[in-house]
Amino acid sequence: MFPPVADLSGLRILISNDDGINAPGIKVLERIARTLSDDVWVVAPEHEQSAAGHSLTIRRPLRVREVSPRHYAVDGTPTDAVLLGINHIIKDKRPDLMLSGINRGANLGEDITYSGTVAAAMEATILGVPAIALSQFITPPAPVKWDTAEHWTAGLVRQLLTQGWPRNVLMNINFPDVAAAEVSGIEVTAQGKRKIGDSILERNDPRGDPYVWIGAQRSEDRGTPGTDIEAVCRGAVSVTPLCFDLTDRPTIQALSAIFP
Repeated sequence: MFPPVADLSGLRILISNDDGINAPGIKVLERIARTLSDDVWVVAPEHEQSAAGHSLTIRRPLRVREVSPRHYAVDGTPTDAVLLGINHIIKDKRPDLMLSGINRGANLGEDITYSGTVAAAMEATILGVPAIALSQFITPPAPVKWDTAEHWTAGLVRQLLTQGWPRNVLMNINFPDVAAAEVSGIEVTAQGKRKIGDSILERNDPRGDPYVWIGAQRSEDRGTPGTDIEAVCRGAVSVTPLCFDLTDRPTIQALSAIFP
């Protein structure tokens, strides 16, 4: 277990994301983190890396740019940024907590397998640092309700750290697309069903050559109680503990009968 933490003021906090170091959401998250501790570091991708998943750059060198004191940009993936942050940039004193986000758009259901936001938290967890991924649900073209995430995040982080959780688990938090005062509550949820990429657009470029574009349309199940999608669409904050041990143990038992 990651041990419970009652006093956050002395923690070293590492922040990253997949929207890039200049994204509005990471600035909101840094502002929140500084209400918890003075020792806050930002190491994030130089450019947007949405849907990068848990990819690691191993076929080319990575550039690290110091943007300002305690702010670094990495020309790679969210996983690269967290790995370099923990094992290189602040290796003198490892972070006690890693926060990823705040993502512009929810990370629900199967989104989590593509999500660079979740992947950043996953990398920190693998490296032994408790991590929380945070995302704000959006309904374009309405403005992003950053105030909702900002209002609820600090208290949620405090509550989760007071409890502690297993070392192979990260916390995935999604905020609903409603005003902060209209949030119906905080609910612990399971991963729902939500698949991106059902809409494939085919067009021709200016030279007449065909191309395809994976669309943003999602097929999703909003009606199953207890899931992250149902809770967020109903106006609740969703907290989903994710375990990256992908082993299906019932199938192990079934296969053991075939391969004793």
